[in-house]
Amino acid sequence: MTQQLDLAGVSDVLVTSALAVLSLALVLYATAAALARTGAARGPRVLAPVGGVPRDADDQGRPTRTTSGRATSTGRAALALVMLGTALVCLAVLARGLAAGRAPWGNMYEFGLTGSAAVSVAFLLYLRGREVGGLAAWLVAVVLVLLGVSVTSLYTPVDDLVPVLNSRWLVVHVAAAIVSGALFTVGAVATLAHLVRRRRGAGDDDPFADLAHTVHLVAFPIWTFAVIAGAVWAENAWGRYWGWDPKETWAFITWVLYAAHLHALSTVGWRRGASLLAVAGFLAFLFNFFGVNLWIPGLHSYAGV
Repeated sequence: MTQQLDLAGVSDVLVTSALAVLSLALVLYATAAALARTGAARGPRVLAPVGGVPRDADDQGRPTRTTSGRATSTGRAALALVMLGTALVCLAVLARGLAAGRAPWGNMYEFGLTGSAAVSVAFLLYLRGREVGGLAAWLVAVVLVLLGVSVTSLYTPVDDLVPVLNSRWLVVHVAAAIVSGALFTVGAVATLAHLVRRRRGAGDDDPFADLAHTVHLVAFPIWTFAVIAGAVWAENAWGRYWGWDPKETWAFITWVLYAAHLHALSTVGWRRGASLLAVAGFLAFLFNFFGVNLWIPGLHSYAGV
């Protein structure tokens, strides 16, 4: 019992540390963006010598770092902090699981914690090295909000599972929901960024739109599997595959909206509306997690706080 409490405490400390590290990363991303805007406003500045003295030089003729160079260095430091923060969150999930002696997603806090880790990992996999670095700060902010809400409003001490959750399907069904949810989050941020850029004149070949499309193509079949696995688990637990329980209903609504989104992308004249369908799908996913769990009673009421 003492070891269980110690591991739970370690998990809590790791989460707090991750919040601090990711907050600093967000500050650095904001600083890098400000430096980049300053550099763009001043125009290109090169170190080509003029009369034997570099253009970017101090009074003694010593070269100074350009604003864009400082922005790049700051962005790299922010990325390093995101990697560290991601590692801390993943370790927090591991410690929580070891403390509980089971998969660490038996309640909303654990789902939020594991979901934060999954979003961070998806961020590193999809954004690093791509020409969509402007999304980094927004995704870090989303992770911080999810972690913050999980810690302040959803926190639950380590406890045994309710009997109906004590099943191998907990690992399969909820893990698929967490992975697809993390990818939906990345896709939603990319989609919103694309909508903003489109209002400013960007075309449909925007890299943010390409990223959202790629992520949704991967997330949709995983979400489909999560819904099917949930139906199989429901038959095992309640003797029926589908009963239009509120959580089942909103999982299906989410599936329909993302299916419509992907179909619209391949339909002439619907590409612009496809982005709005993706946003609606993500809002349905969020409502399924927060709204249904907290406010709508049903057979899944044990999935709440």
